[in-house]
Amino acid sequence: MHALADPVRLQLLAALADDGEHSCTAATAAIAVHKSTMSHHFRVLREAGLISARQEGRTRFMRLRRDDIDSRFPGVLDAALVAGRDAAGVRPEAAGRF
Repeated sequence: MHALADPVRLQLLAALADDGEHSCTAATAAIAVHKSTMSHHFRVLREAGLISARQEGRTRFMRLRRDDIDSRFPGVLDAALVAGRDAAGVRPEAAGRF
């Protein structure tokens, strides 16, 4: 739950919510936080088991572990994604499926 307590991490989860794989740069494009701070937030999410990472050359790709989270904690991820969209200022009708 600590990993879900920060608005920046909630925004990151919302950015990764489309079930695809995203580079760190693409996932953080709309979040105005310094690169080293963003690395910290990615590490917290990864260590909490909320995201997985894959390295390809110098690029790291992140993916939300939706199935694993939903099976262990039903409903928690959906609530966190709604909070992440709220923190980012995204209207629900514009967000689509989380």
